[in-house]
Amino acid sequence: MRYFTENKWTQFVALLAVFFALVIAIDPATGGNLWRLQETRFWLLPDIVNDSLKFLINDFWVVDIYDAELDITEESTMIKEFTRTLSGAVLFSINLIRELLLGGVKTVVAFTSWDFISENQWARIPALPWPAVAVGAFLAGHYLGGRSLSVLAGASTIYIVVFGQWTPAMQTLSFVLVAVPLSVVIGLSLGIIAFKNKTFESMLAPLLNVAQSMPHFSYLIPVVVFFGIGDHAGAISTVIFATPPMIRLTILGLKKVSPEVLEAGMMSGCNPRQLMFKVLIPTARHDILIGVNQVIMQCLAMAVIASFIGAKGLGYDLLVSLNMLNIGEALELGVSIVLIAVVLDRLSLAWANKQVDYFADQPFHVRHRYSLAFLGGVIFTSVIAYVASIVFPGKANYLYFIDESQGFTTEKFWDVIVDWIITNTYDSVQTFNFFMITSILMPMKQAYLSMPVAATLFLVAGSGYIIGGLRSAVIVTAFIAFIALTPWWDRALITAYMTTFAVVISVIIGFSVGIFCSRSPRATKVILLVCDTFQTFPSFVYLIPVIMLFGVSDLSVLIAVIVYATIPATRYTVEGLSNVPKSLQEAGSMSGVNRIQRLLQIELPLAFPHIMLGINQTVIFALFMVIIGAFIGTDDLGQLIMQSLSEANGMGQGIVLGLCVAFIGLAVDHLIHTWAEQRKKVLGIA
Repeated sequence: MRYFTENKWTQFVALLAVFFALVIAIDPATGGNLWRLQETRFWLLPDIVNDSLKFLINDFWVVDIYDAELDITEESTMIKEFTRTLSGAVLFSINLIRELLLGGVKTVVAFTSWDFISENQWARIPALPWPAVAVGAFLAGHYLGGRSLSVLAGASTIYIVVFGQWTPAMQTLSFVLVAVPLSVVIGLSLGIIAFKNKTFESMLAPLLNVAQSMPHFSYLIPVVVFFGIGDHAGAISTVIFATPPMIRLTILGLKKVSPEVLEAGMMSGCNPRQLMFKVLIPTARHDILIGVNQVIMQCLAMAVIASFIGAKGLGYDLLVSLNMLNIGEALELGVSIVLIAVVLDRLSLAWANKQVDYFADQPFHVRHRYSLAFLGGVIFTSVIAYVASIVFPGKANYLYFIDESQGFTTEKFWDVIVDWIITNTYDSVQTFNFFMITSILMPMKQAYLSMPVAATLFLVAGSGYIIGGLRSAVIVTAFIAFIALTPWWDRALITAYMTTFAVVISVIIGFSVGIFCSRSPRATKVILLVCDTFQTFPSFVYLIPVIMLFGVSDLSVLIAVIVYATIPATRYTVEGLSNVPKSLQEAGSMSGVNRIQRLLQIELPLAFPHIMLGINQTVIFALFMVIIGAFIGTDDLGQLIMQSLSEANGMGQGIVLGLCVAFIGLAVDHLIHTWAEQRKKVLGIA
């Protein structure tokens, strides 16, 4: 008995034995609530959420609003007026930046009228010539990261221009340039408040956990109801999605400031405001800028998702191309999105890592040489573009932008490649598809669907108890019980089956590649660079090659999920093995063990807690990608969330479905984090 209570693996074996016994014993036909929980009032939760939000929008806090244009006073609600004002401000900001980049009249009309524009043809904002933006990219790259980053940023800009993607790219950039500052300001403010107020931090933590586990689509549904559709709605949903990492990294950065620095600031007579803005925030600059980097990446990841609710740009064009299966065009658009993501990622990381010389005493023209060079570039290219417009009136001015129809394209080349692949590999791909679906995926799906709810809750509660005790058992059981009480238990099991399959394959690949690459410092450097690059790709981009090669099927979704989820498994394995202290490795070698023994008996046990955190990230990545895979056809929770987007009363259903997905991720996250922390304590590396 003592051996059983002290040996957790034995407890797990016993738990699995009871679980399978319950699976066999509970008959679907007569099992009743043990098989599936029957309909209860909990099924009304989506309707309750829906009605509550409708009340908030239409009936709560009614006020009289005077309409100056119609000269009437009408009733409205404060929520409607707030969302209308916020939508107008965000849309105005997007249009202003967009017209500074592409030219236009909407901003001028906002302060005048369309009649004024008709009578004054000069009253318009001219487009910024693309060579000026390219010069800015070259200079920004050189200032922050040197020659290589300068070439990357400038060449990427030229690629986008040459391939005729300038207009949608600038639409996407204008969207990002509004969403990023808003997310940073909100995230920084909430992070500072949480740092100063422990109660607020405690209240914020579970909300951040849920927010970072919710699938992207779930953010769109309430935003559509409150803010409508369009660029402003896309930007607001992006801000909500991108703010949590900024809050977390702000709190982390401020907490890492050493007490000596804090005491030095207090001893120099700083008041609380000066202490925060002149001592703590500058000292936490690196972590805060990493937060800015994460915000930029999250905004770009949402660029495609936000196109579902009308946000213009590369994401919208990519969505249309994928819908029409124009793979060549989708590939070009995907490359443009990836280039923007990689450039902004590298620039923001270089900014975070750049050392600031606060004591440099340089003349004005040296200190601001990059700004002056950019200003000169803008003036020079604007003059050239303006002169070209006068010399060649009525003709397209390629210095402002190159339209898609006039740009270089490889679309037909890729379409030919796709046709060739489909023609020559059709039989092999179909055979592989048939084998995978009939021999592996369908049996696995049926196995998951045959799990009674009572047996599943017992397994979850038992796992929580064995790993973390009673508290963990209650937490993870509550998460899964919430899903069991909804009408979507079977859909959740399908989501779990797809996630499990993808995670198992991703972990096997990532674990193997990670171990292989960690044996050599050069291979470690290369694989981490590859992981960094792939991690900047927006998740939707991963669907393009798999649709190209495997068509539209469950297997395509799973392949995209596996590729996407392998990144954290590989990264954490490499980092975990690389961080094993050299002294322990040398001690092992001196004791006579060979390389394989050293790996199996010293390095892997020490790196395993870190590798488990990678598996945790793999689960979250896979879960997110499975939900996005609903775009090309699955029958899991993601498909229902997408359907909620187009339903008139889908808001409550979409939010509850999003919580179901989040709770699956949070349950796994809790179990793995608890186990990893315990192992770290046992190994003395906590």
